Amino acid sequence: MIARGRGAAAVLAAALLAAGCGGADDPNPTSTGSDPSMFTNPVVRTDAPDPQAIRVGDTWYLFHTNAGGRNVPVLSSPDLVDWTPVGDALPDLPGWADAGKTWAPEAIQLAPDRFLLYYTVAGRESGRQCVGRAVASTPQGPYRDDSTGPLICQAEQGGSIDASPFRDTDGSLWLLWKNDGNAIGVDTWLWSQRLSDDGLRLVGEPTKLLKQTEPWEGNLIEGPFFHRQDGRLYLFFAANAYDRAEYAEGYAVCESPTGPCVKAPENPILKSNEVASGPGHASMVVKDGRTWLLYHAWPPGQEGSTDPGRQVWLDEITWQDGKPRVNGPTAEPQQKP
Repeated sequence: MIARGRGAAAVLAAALLAAGCGGADDPNPTSTGSDPSMFTNPVVRTDAPDPQAIRVGDTWYLFHTNAGGRNVPVLSSPDLVDWTPVGDALPDLPGWADAGKTWAPEAIQLAPDRFLLYYTVAGRESGRQCVGRAVASTPQGPYRDDSTGPLICQAEQGGSIDASPFRDTDGSLWLLWKNDGNAIGVDTWLWSQRLSDDGLRLVGEPTKLLKQTEPWEGNLIEGPFFHRQDGRLYLFFAANAYDRAEYAEGYAVCESPTGPCVKAPENPILKSNEVASGPGHASMVVKDGRTWLLYHAWPPGQEGSTDPGRQVWLDEITWQDGKPRVNGPTAEPQQKP
């Protein structure tokens, strides 16, 4: 299957190059030929795992797992397609953390001049991955973490990773995350807990929402985020080993941010095909009434490679009878958001 996928991808790449798309000298490799209204995936062609984006004014800001010597690389774009690196959103880690494994950052805007970044980092005392939080006055940072310890760690459950903030329609703030159970051979739960209004503290007690239960999920689920659509609360998540073609994206429907949540029987809704392998750890954006999924994926047959690594893809979601349908992974030219 992988060999066939690699061949198909090569044929497609050759066709796109012939059409003037994605050439090495192309200053905008995601644009399609001479038509600026079209684009082709991937929209970020370098290693940019675990992407999440927020919109501030007319600009989008994308954050991803550490790469290129940056703790939290940040890119900007006017259109979700043409991305420009703008630096390191978190140039300095807090004293309790070690560099090298700063994963899955996600940002949220709480006021015109207040942005919070939740990120996974190596906790020195626990020896496990933990979740921290940092504050900035601009979306690209620099974010500063003045804490004396992690926000969440759960060392006895393998650590805590993949934090995702969510503001519900009633104004309440919530944080989702995963205990890194696969690191020590125990269950991987997705957790939810309320945040204080300033986003700096957890309030009340955490709630377990879901764990790995289905064959396609393998030994873990991770990368959770909430999204409300037409009043319904959806919990999206990735599952299986990140460096395998079996990695994929699914969802559940929840009664509230504390559950209960029921997984969709049609999962996974995004999975490997002939143009992309191991798609997942997604985030969602809405632009002009259309819903889009940002996610990472490997070139087929190159799972686990750092060159080019996990690239960023952008595909539209349509909603049919309350169910999200991902139109992808798609490498054919498509209309820009």
